[in-house]
Amino acid sequence: MGDTTSILLGSYANLDFLDFFFYRGKPGMFWVVQAGALASTLVLLYVFRKENQRINVKDKTIVEDYFPTVLLVGMVLFLIMASFIPNKPSITNGIICVGALVIGVIRQAVKMRDTKVFLKTLKEIDYFTLLLLGGLFIVIAGITEAGVVDEISRIFVRMSNNLFVVYTLIVWASVFFSAFIDNIPYTATMLPVASGIANILGIDPVILYFGLLSGATLGGNITPIGASANIAGIGILRREGYEVRTSEFMRISVPFTLAAVTTGYVLVWLIWS
Repeated sequence: MGDTTSILLGSYANLDFLDFFFYRGKPGMFWVVQAGALASTLVLLYVFRKENQRINVKDKTIVEDYFPTVLLVGMVLFLIMASFIPNKPSITNGIICVGALVIGVIRQAVKMRDTKVFLKTLKEIDYFTLLLLGGLFIVIAGITEAGVVDEISRIFVRMSNNLFVVYTLIVWASVFFSAFIDNIPYTATMLPVASGIANILGIDPVILYFGLLSGATLGGNITPIGASANIAGIGILRREGYEVRTSEFMRISVPFTLAAVTTGYVLVWLIWS
């Protein structure tokens, strides 16, 4: 539930919530990510070792309504429970999220006694991203049906039919591409490729799935445009009067990302090879 790329993998490989903790009796991606976080935290401690000025908090937010928190927690719990339902409709997660939206909007409209809340909410929906993702899945289905995904898989295998080499290529190619393009469409495109490679090599695709997730999710942190969170964070800083240059960002992001990805790369291989 923590990241769109994880939801994509869970849906594609039929993984439930607990599979990310322990899968087939082995540690899952949760522990790999925690180890990567620990390694990258040590890097940050070193990078920021001279930043020791005091921090003064000027504003304190007063919570006046806990209903949005209850709604968010409820949505997450329903998503977790839905992950255990076998053969569920593919739109189940969407129904849960839209259902939470509808409940929140109705409650707000009743509270404010203003039906214009519905119109305002519709205007705030990110239709561009929805259309982008919808179009992406149509394109992926098309190129899969046309055999393009299979051909990409064969290109990887032609480079080497050694599992370690193929695994390494997937992880670090994912880091590179995710640094410049959003990791959501990249992951959605590469999941069937990883499956195709596994079929050609006659291996279990799990190691390639987890390697792809490590590289694509963590690799997006290298550049300011590699992940939506980076763009949002820099936008907030800019509004507060702090301009972050790409060189400043990458001075921190490159060692941070390399520490996290390398840790994940090694652990996934040791656990699942």
